[in-house]
Amino acid sequence: MIKLSATTCLLSAFAVVLAAGPALAEDATADGTLSGRQYVLDLGAGGMIQPKYPGADEYIVVPYPIIAVSRFYIPGLGQVADGEEKTYGFSIYPSFNFYGERKASDSNDLEGTRTVDWSLELGLGVAYRYDWVRGFVEVRQGFNGYSGQVADFGLDFIAAPTENITLVLGPRATWSSSGFMDTYFGVTPTEESNSGGNLQAYNADSGFRSVGLAARASYGLTDDWTFHVQGGYDRLVGDAADSPITKLGSENQFTLGAGVTYRFAFDVFE
Repeated sequence: MIKLSATTCLLSAFAVVLAAGPALAEDATADGTLSGRQYVLDLGAGGMIQPKYPGADEYIVVPYPIIAVSRFYIPGLGQVADGEEKTYGFSIYPSFNFYGERKASDSNDLEGTRTVDWSLELGLGVAYRYDWVRGFVEVRQGFNGYSGQVADFGLDFIAAPTENITLVLGPRATWSSSGFMDTYFGVTPTEESNSGGNLQAYNADSGFRSVGLAARASYGLTDDWTFHVQGGYDRLVGDAADSPITKLGSENQFTLGAGVTYRFAFDVFE
C-alpha cells in the first residue's frame, strides 16, 4: 500500500507487499474470465498508524490510497506478476515508496535540523514463490528529498484457511545507501549547533537499516471488494540505531493499518 499524507510522516510501500503476494481476493469472477485478463489492479483507501518520521517515538494516523497489482503483462515477456495463477516460480513487479517532508517543527527532538523535502522511491521487485513460501527482493532509487538506493528483503509464509481469507506473515530486512542514511539519520555540525546541544554531529553510512516482521490478513467481501489489515514491527539497527535522532526517539518502529480495495480487470494488448 502507498500511504499518502500531507503530514511529515513516513509513507511505506504497502502495495508492494500485496503486489508480489497472492491475489487479494478470488482470482475469478462468476463467469470465470478474470484470471485471463492481462491486468488486474486492486484500488482502494484506508488509514494507518505509523511513526511521524524514521526513528520517531511519536505516532500519527494518516489516510492512504491502496494500490495492488495482482496481474501485470509485458509484451514479449507475458505475465510477470500473476497472483494466484503463479504459486510456483518467479515474478517481477513494480516497487515504490514515498516519504513526506520532515521539518524541525515536527518534534522537539528535531530542533535545529534542516527541512528534508519529500522523497519518492521507484524501482522493481523480484519474487520467487514455492507453494506457501515466497521470498522477495525489492530495489528502489530515491529522488528529490534524497539521492540513493534502498533494498528490501523478505520471506513470506502464506496461508488460505478459507476461500475468502489470505494470511501472510514473515521477516523483513532493509538496506539503505549513505544517501538515505545520512539524510534521515545524519546530523551536520550546523544542525548540532542549532540544536543547542540537543543533538551531536553524526555521519550515517550505508548498511542495513532495520530488521523486523510483517503480517497481513485479507478478507474477500465479494468477488471485487476486499478488506485488508496489516501490521508491522521494525527494529532500527546499525548506524540508524546509533543516530542521535533515534536516541531521542525510538529504535522500535510499529505500523498498523486497515483498508478496502475494489478490483479492476482489463486487457490492453490484443
